[in-house]
Amino acid sequence: MKLFSRVVFGLVQWASRNGFAAEGASANGANNRSVRRRTGVRGETYAYWYLRRHGYTIVARNFTVAGIHGEIDLVGYDGEVLAFVEVKTRQGEDGTRGLPEDAVTRDKRRNLSRVARRFLALRRICEAPCRFDVMAIESRPGQRPAVRLHKGAFTDQ
Repeated sequence: MKLFSRVVFGLVQWASRNGFAAEGASANGANNRSVRRRTGVRGETYAYWYLRRHGYTIVARNFTVAGIHGEIDLVGYDGEVLAFVEVKTRQGEDGTRGLPEDAVTRDKRRNLSRVARRFLALRRICEAPCRFDVMAIESRPGQRPAVRLHKGAFTDQ
């Protein structure tokens, strides 16, 4: 399985060699919301294969719970530890929006903690050590994405 993950991540990395720029997207952002959504989906796909390549066993993607605001992008085991991974992707050159990891605010952490507790309850997981990771991906036009994985970025709120 490691060989498969290595090959697929190599393909994903090759496809993103010029960034996550959306084809046909104008500089004015003809439909800025859809461009941001597409960038987010591409970032999550990149993160999925990046984590698989680095030994994570992913057990859930885009996990949501009815009645609770928020979503956990990726849930997977890093060895014996169950990691809830929040993926933040930024595209562009100007850097005016700040670092991707800065978007994981206190409210976002609190919502992620609530969803994670529900995930554990629904899956009847009682004894697994858990942590929250944040994966920051910066995609600049013409360059490969820069990835920063912050393991144990915050604790349960």
